[in-house]
Amino acid sequence: MPDTFQLEVVTPSRLLVKEPAEEAQIPGVSGYLGILPGHAPLIRELRVGEITYKASGASHTLSVAWGFVEVLPDKVTILAEAAERPPEIDIARAQKAKERAEQRLKSSDPQVDYTRAEDALQRAEARLSVAKEK
Repeated sequence: MPDTFQLEVVTPSRLLVKEPAEEAQIPGVSGYLGILPGHAPLIRELRVGEITYKASGASHTLSVAWGFVEVLPDKVTILAEAAERPPEIDIARAQKAKERAEQRLKSSDPQVDYTRAEDALQRAEARLSVAKEK
């Protein structure tokens, strides 16, 4: 069995990662998926969270928001609506987005879309967590 699988992380605007990886942790809608070389094939929906993976012995972390993952024994393809490396994250912007989402969730205004506010809060928290990896 091979020691690695090809990992690709793609967003609508770019190819973010394309390299051999030894393992990955991916946020699926029903929980995190642990992926090793030779994993059984599957397709899952992604949720907001952090992708962590090990390549050439080094650990890497990405912020990801929604999409799909296809796992094959020798290749993992992540099609994400958004994904960022730690240095790409604007911490001040993410902090402001978190504060706005928290204010909306505390609001009693019937016009507030609570589902959207919760999504914004989760994304901001994931981005801030990944940004700490800088």
